[in-house]
Amino acid sequence: MNPAGKFTFFVIRPLSDLFLWTWRLERRAEFLYRPRFDRWVRPGLFGLLQGLQNLLRKEEHLALAEEKPLPNEERYTQQIIDEISAFIRENWLPGGAQRFGNTKTYGVVRGEFTVLPDLPDELRHGLFRTPGTYPAWVRFSGPGPYAPPDLEDLGQCSVAIKVMGVDGPKLLPDEEHTQDLILASPPICITPDVRGNARLQPWVRAKATLGYLLDPPGRQVIHLAMQLLYSPMQANPLEVQYYSTVPFLLGEGRAVEYSLKPRKKGRTKIPVHPTENYLREAMVHTLAVGDWAMDFMVQVQTDPHRMPIEDATVKWPERLSSYVPVARLQLPAQRFDSDGQLAFADVLRYNPWHSLPEHRPLGSSNRARRRVYLEMAQLRQSMNAVPHVEPTGAEAFPDAVAPGAEPLGRVPVPAGGDGDVVPPASAGS
Repeated sequence: MNPAGKFTFFVIRPLSDLFLWTWRLERRAEFLYRPRFDRWVRPGLFGLLQGLQNLLRKEEHLALAEEKPLPNEERYTQQIIDEISAFIRENWLPGGAQRFGNTKTYGVVRGEFTVLPDLPDELRHGLFRTPGTYPAWVRFSGPGPYAPPDLEDLGQCSVAIKVMGVDGPKLLPDEEHTQDLILASPPICITPDVRGNARLQPWVRAKATLGYLLDPPGRQVIHLAMQLLYSPMQANPLEVQYYSTVPFLLGEGRAVEYSLKPRKKGRTKIPVHPTENYLREAMVHTLAVGDWAMDFMVQVQTDPHRMPIEDATVKWPERLSSYVPVARLQLPAQRFDSDGQLAFADVLRYNPWHSLPEHRPLGSSNRARRRVYLEMAQLRQSMNAVPHVEPTGAEAFPDAVAPGAEPLGRVPVPAGGDGDVVPPASAGS
């Protein structure tokens, strides 16, 4: 099936639009049932879908933490880069280019990432080797690839933590002292590997994503259903549990996935008439009245088939390995929605390969992210005439005032910036 053909334009694209319209209409009624559904029904339904998914998967006979590159993996990666590059150029004007994924910035928040003491020896590697506290810039965002009003987005949130002051050699040399940790609210990806992602992107570019389910028909329907179970109408990005969805090394021969979970329970009330940026407003209110803390956790791979490295559509079962807190992300009370601080998102690059070797990304989806994230960040910043800046945590913004505090001073303006703040905000890699 050709994503650029007449059948796509006259049939698949209208069906995709109808699906999105129906989904958005349903979400306006979710307050009546969704919290109870997510608590009592979603776990069992997701488990049934995951069980069916596992029945259809082939046993790869891999060892723990073992990778198996796909044939033509670099070709698939290049296809993804070509499609996303074309999408960005077709949909954003120079000076306003946005990230393709994790597109809409809810906020870039100042934080502290504290490695916990007394961790088990098998978890004490890399960043988690010794207890300590690091400054962090934490970006909360929407799914993309567009940046619509929050109510019309896809019911998913992302968080990217840039831990700074991390010494040691890095896998990606464009930053020297950072460790990036990137997570999303669904626990699985929509595609299992880089080959599936390369098939998906032409449909996204054609604005006919439903065509991916028919190209050819297969397990994509199961993957979509599992994604929808974790795509409710969100209330507050700070209250969401996030998952890495893909694995990483933790030392030699040990694979883990990450999760970030709020330490407080509760749910912000969704406004009767949500504004275009009601999710950001919920975050502003939360951090205006006090601090917010989240546990950063790891889940160790114990079964190479039911906890695969090369299939990102499988959620690792917690009955086989529970999450263990290894660090705490503390977000102090602050004001972060100033123009300058929102614009700061544009100079930041998040990439899981900004990493110590002990935390090397695993699996084909992760291997592709090295080039895809780097080249898309370079394209976005080139279109916006914004250079890349490796942050230190000492950045300050003239129009940002923490609750009860004085302004912090001028924001550093990189070459190519204009005036007292960096150029307009964009989100993404």
